[in-house]
Amino acid sequence: MLASDYDPASLPDLLPLYYKRLFPFAQYYRWLNYGGVQKNYFQNREFSFTLKDDIYVRYQSFSAQSELEKEIQKMNPYKIDIGAVYSHRPNQHNTVKSGSFQALEKELVFDIDMTDYDDVRSCCSAADICPKCWILMTIAIRILDRTLREDFGFQHLLWVYSGRRGVHCWVCDESARKLSVTARSAVAEYLSLVKGGTETVKKVILSDPIHPLIKESLTLVERYFTRYALHGQEILSRKDTLDKVLALVPEDVRKDLQQDFQNEKKPETRWKLIRDHAFRKTATNKKSHHFEKEIMLQYCYPRLDVNVSKGVNHLLKSPFSVHPKTGRISVPIDLKELEKFDPFAVPTISLICEELDRPKPGEEDEKVEDKENEKDAAEKRRIRDYKRTSLAKYVKYFDQFLDSVSRSWKGELLKKSDLQKEF
Repeated sequence: MLASDYDPASLPDLLPLYYKRLFPFAQYYRWLNYGGVQKNYFQNREFSFTLKDDIYVRYQSFSAQSELEKEIQKMNPYKIDIGAVYSHRPNQHNTVKSGSFQALEKELVFDIDMTDYDDVRSCCSAADICPKCWILMTIAIRILDRTLREDFGFQHLLWVYSGRRGVHCWVCDESARKLSVTARSAVAEYLSLVKGGTETVKKVILSDPIHPLIKESLTLVERYFTRYALHGQEILSRKDTLDKVLALVPEDVRKDLQQDFQNEKKPETRWKLIRDHAFRKTATNKKSHHFEKEIMLQYCYPRLDVNVSKGVNHLLKSPFSVHPKTGRISVPIDLKELEKFDPFAVPTISLICEELDRPKPGEEDEKVEDKENEKDAAEKRRIRDYKRTSLAKYVKYFDQFLDSVSRSWKGELLKKSDLQKEF
């Protein structure tokens, strides 16, 4: 769904203004520099730019915030992707001896895309989304955030709206950034439950005993299942969607349910009948007695693009990048406001650029006249600029996230200075 106030043809005119006056370069650098704890961490980071007409420029790297800023303002990329921290500067990778240019570290990342749920949503398909299916992203964030924090002990999770039809997660803890490909693969596999492609009918198969991860996930799914599946997608109300659900239950139960459904039309009552049949199978210790749980998980459990999570050198779209098709900014999501998060309310580049033109009371008094310190003046102007737009609350949340991460940097810096004193 395209934003009504945005015309993709206007992007080349809007990007220079966005990168000059609104993009939060100071916070962005603060994030990717990680307090300067490790030498050359920012300098060895790969950035890639997608330019107009899908021109793709990889292995960009920058010595400081000012250089990154200058290059972005010169190139005006349609999309920015962030890659790994390498052994050498990515922009010099051609000069390094073959085999020695290695991806060393990167945030552990997750990519959840609504298109992967097309078999369990009837409201939309492909790149389209609506409030009915957006609940799936809320469920995915709830389940993954809980699991990554409680099962793995990670603390610094940055959730970001992609700008169109999905969400990304950046796990920024030092321990997560140092994970090997094998360890990343293990985490991704641990979190993967829905298996099989379009030809696979039953994508979730549970066995006893049920793993604690699945139990915890079911508790979260149950909060949303009636609203999402029974009402939003009408999975037990229409013949086409009902047949898909019945295909997931054992054959003997299917026949009974088809009979029961002749008299019962209400979706909640039909769902209760499915649960009753599953309970009876449990009581008789028969196999396939978890089918109601399998249905709930097949319809609601997060679907990950595991390849994005497994590779250290995999690129992922940057926060505060603009989605060229919708014009929406890829903004951080505050989990305290998750239930209220509305992808259609996320500002477009055209909206925030228009908001810049609206005069603010007392603005003339705020002008920075100090010509001697042009860099400071430009930074102050930028801070003032984004604060007068709809982007402000997202940058504020990003700042709060960075404050929490910086407490761990300070600990690392103290450790380093204590070690140096000992020598």
